[in-house]
Amino acid sequence: MATFDRGFKSWAERTSANIRRELDLSPYDRLDVFKLAEFLEVTACTPRDFPGLPSDVLNQLLDHDPWGWSAACLTLHDGKVLLIYNPRKSRGRMASDIAHELAHIILEHKPSTIIFSHDGSFAMRTYDQKQEDEANWLAWSLLLPREALLRARQNAFSAEETAEMYGVTSQLVNYRLRMTGVSVQLERARSRK
Repeated sequence: MATFDRGFKSWAERTSANIRRELDLSPYDRLDVFKLAEFLEVTACTPRDFPGLPSDVLNQLLDHDPWGWSAACLTLHDGKVLLIYNPRKSRGRMASDIAHELAHIILEHKPSTIIFSHDGSFAMRTYDQKQEDEANWLAWSLLLPREALLRARQNAFSAEETAEMYGVTSQLVNYRLRMTGVSVQLERARSRK
């Protein structure tokens, strides 16, 4: 169950609209997550962009277990932010993962903390479900604004067609249609005719 404060979803939709305007995008335009990263002064990169990264680490991340991770942000000592994303994911999933990390930055969320055992052989990280839910909702509002979903459904576009237009997955389209109430809104409008 999501852990949103009252009014958060509406705030996220308004924030999404404002950010899109700053990027000269309408609600119906496809959002390029790399341009959003640039706008936020975040450097997006993959593990391959790190010279000197040991080949066994690269192999683990990109070949042996590429489905075990998605994306992460790191703030460097000089204040610059790196967003490291998994290039092995589908284009739609990659967009969602990158938008999610950027949403954490927009929301000014406190980063996770990594806690190591005394001998360094074991590590855990803190996890904040509320922050994760908020980052998802804002990210998905940026990628698929409610207005865009409404127009797509009014034009009888399938979830797959909508996903292709916006560079996301059809699963995300279906989720947003349900969670934003667009599907219910259109069903009610049709039943009144």
